[in-house]
Amino acid sequence: MSASSDADAAAPLTGRVRVPAGARLVLATHNAGKLAELRQILAPLVPGLDPGSVISAASLQAPEPVEDGLSFADNALLKARALARATGLPAVADDSGLCVDVLGGAPGIFSARWSGRHGDDTANLQLLLDQLGDVADPHRGARFTCAAVLVQPASGGQAEQVSTIERSMEGRLVHAPQGEGGFGYDPIFVPVQENAPGGRGRTTAQMTPEEKHAISHRGQAFRALAPVLAEVLAGSEPAKAPPVKRCQ
Repeated sequence: MSASSDADAAAPLTGRVRVPAGARLVLATHNAGKLAELRQILAPLVPGLDPGSVISAASLQAPEPVEDGLSFADNALLKARALARATGLPAVADDSGLCVDVLGGAPGIFSARWSGRHGDDTANLQLLLDQLGDVADPHRGARFTCAAVLVQPASGGQAEQVSTIERSMEGRLVHAPQGEGGFGYDPIFVPVQENAPGGRGRTTAQMTPEEKHAISHRGQAFRALAPVLAEVLAGSEPAKAPPVKRCQ
């Protein structure tokens, strides 16, 4: 884990958005699946944290920054920093993707737009399967990698604070989708735990959310980030409702 602040952290807040009362933490995602997954991961790890106080960029209609970083950590920082500055609240972002050995680590940071259309899970998955059509099982190794970043905005003379954690989940890719759960490439990814003695060879889309969170790249990253997050939230105040304008 790394923590840092830099000269860029002194930049003024821009594009402020209205934050609902009670909000304490903003997740920089417009993906409903990620929001649900991250709420489930964080809620039991941060004492006293109401899942309803964890809101998303989508609920604020906050603009998404251009993800032009060259790594998962770069892109996660771009998203978390932009949202922290827009809301004044601690912001968490993750950037994650699938890294396939035989493709030299691709799709990697391009996982969500591998087919050319951002967020088209079906097209992305099908294109990857087509590309790996002739690749034998021993060479279908892959891993999901997640970089999670927490940004605590500059406040009261304190500089912006950044914490970054990166974790991976190793596995292999099957030849056809299996399972209805999860999202993205989950239906074709079998984690190493499922190949171990006692494993059932399931994809992450065939697991319960609790089973997946226990071993997933995102679950690992956010569990590692939780102690820092708890410390930050212990000193934060929930957002207050805007004052009511009364007629004179």
